[in-house]
Amino acid sequence: MSTQATASRNAHPSRLVRGQAASDGAGVRLTRVIGSPMLPDLDPFLLLDEFGTDKPEDYLAGFPDHPHRGFETVTYMLDGRMRHKDNHGNEGVLVPGSVQWMTAGRGLVHSEMPEQEEGRMRGFQLWVNLPARDKMIAPRYQEFAPERIPSLAPAPGVVVKVIAGEVDGISGPIAQPATDPVYLDIALEAGASWAYELPAGHSAFAYAFEGSVRLGEGEDARELPGQTLAVLGGGERVVLQAVDAPSRLILVAGRPLREPVVRHGPFVMNSRQEIMQAFIDFQEGRF
Repeated sequence: MSTQATASRNAHPSRLVRGQAASDGAGVRLTRVIGSPMLPDLDPFLLLDEFGTDKPEDYLAGFPDHPHRGFETVTYMLDGRMRHKDNHGNEGVLVPGSVQWMTAGRGLVHSEMPEQEEGRMRGFQLWVNLPARDKMIAPRYQEFAPERIPSLAPAPGVVVKVIAGEVDGISGPIAQPATDPVYLDIALEAGASWAYELPAGHSAFAYAFEGSVRLGEGEDARELPGQTLAVLGGGERVVLQAVDAPSRLILVAGRPLREPVVRHGPFVMNSRQEIMQAFIDFQEGRF
């Protein structure tokens, strides 16, 4: 393949979005990246929050009971412990390095409360839309402890945790045929570089949360500073390099649904009528 053809396939940042300070739940402080006025959504992704603090007062109030319908929530813990419960009798504790992929479907009432009273609490929550045909399916969980998340070194100075998708023939534990997601946690030593091939046609973003990353090659390359998201465009081949210091980022992609999105708080449906029905069903205890 010619150099020109290779360059034309390289992904590059089509736009950069800086995370915005926000508060959710009972006052938990977080950084909102997708779901803000700067980037309302990126089909099929509806929201991305990063939470990270050493101050217990920023997270102790947690996320008390709240409903969901019509989409999926993905919680990936980096530090700290979070207990989750729902009104269907499901309960568990997310520990550092674990992931929970919750399909809300037709509805549940869920809480996420810190299991610890001091120390660092850090992680991500991502919302992924469901296609119209799946919005009223029964709720389900895909929950995996740290040892169930494959970790590999595909290049010198590079360590990748595969939550969803595939790297060098190793697949992550999450399966969702509707959006065929990729979710990678990538750590790069200073000077290390790595290239990854995304599925064709997927919406994709990279979010740096430690250090900064050079993203792309040649004239299209741009620096991705910490707490900044790059919407990727231009091709499927993502080239990453940590320039001056060790860096860490998540690389996420999913097949766009290209369906109408009508959302109100914790309900995401395809029409206003369906949103109104969600409120009625919740108020009448049918979640």
